[in-house]
Amino acid sequence: MTMRLLIVEDERRLAMALARGLAAEGFAVDTAHDGVTGLRLAQERDYDLIVLDIMLPGLNGYRICAQLRAAGDDTPILMLTAKDGEYDEAEGLDTGADDYLTKPFSYVVLQARVRALLRRRTRGGAPVLRIGDLTVDPDGRRVDRSGTEVVLTAKEFAVLEHLALHAGQVVSKADILGGVWDFAYDGDPNIVEVYVSALRRKIDLPFGRRSIRTVRGAGYRLEADGGRDV
Repeated sequence: MTMRLLIVEDERRLAMALARGLAAEGFAVDTAHDGVTGLRLAQERDYDLIVLDIMLPGLNGYRICAQLRAAGDDTPILMLTAKDGEYDEAEGLDTGADDYLTKPFSYVVLQARVRALLRRRTRGGAPVLRIGDLTVDPDGRRVDRSGTEVVLTAKEFAVLEHLALHAGQVVSKADILGGVWDFAYDGDPNIVEVYVSALRRKIDLPFGRRSIRTVRGAGYRLEADGGRDV
């Protein structure tokens, strides 16, 4: 299942850059630019990880973290700050943050911290999904068909993983959008068709398979092999 992240950062350019980078890695990302909005989103929606700036208008990151922890929310929190000092780090960790990153930072480092926190939370990772001779490895982000690796983009992988998690079931476009794209996506829902077509060209056509079937008027179904579309 696609991981959902919340970025609470008042520097809009930084927030958007982080969101684009993480979305390109296959995450669904929401952003907030003030503390009040960030806290509300964190309370209303289920996230797998929160990237939380400390210096925020309205409500600072320390208070957001403390309120979430007091309410029993154990979502991993990676704190960001422009400050640099042991006191600030200690205060952030004392309020319940799981990790701490000082600006300026490398995106590669942030990405590594995010994945480390997510691995820690999943406690051993997600199982490999097998649909006939197709295998989807969520942790390794690897797809194989008949023993041959199939290279996918991050978003293609996320769409396939969503279908694989519901193998044998009809999955609507709306469900795929909700599971793979972020909550704020308001673009053309036909983007799903684009990715399904790309997946068929990569995991089906070269292997003589028709495993992603179209159920007209309803959505798509991933099966061990194909047959005619319904």
